[in-house]
Amino acid sequence: MSGDCIFCKIINREIPADIIFENDDVLAFRDLNPQASTHALIIPKKHIATINDIGPDDAALIGKLYLAAAEIAAADGIAELGYRVVMNCNKAAGQTVFHIHLHLLGGSDMGWPPWPAA
Repeated sequence: MSGDCIFCKIINREIPADIIFENDDVLAFRDLNPQASTHALIIPKKHIATINDIGPDDAALIGKLYLAAAEIAAADGIAELGYRVVMNCNKAAGQTVFHIHLHLLGGSDMGWPPWPAA
């Protein structure tokens, strides 16, 4: 755990969050600034700063993030309609909290690409 990481503080219950899923390895909570009707953040309890810091020993843990996403999507009733999971890596890609996390987004049709054309 990283002492100044906001997600580590949520894991340690130092900061409140609307927690919707938890097991020994993963925690998920509703995003405070939702970009879709369902917008959850799914984080490993192990502090890993970026995708670039994931090691071979973390492969199973990363898989558990996706299993949690599927479970949350089913619980929210969006699994059949469809949903998106996104993980940003570093500042230029939009990562603002340096503790890896999946964004689970759904509840309506989504276009592709997800950003406006240049």
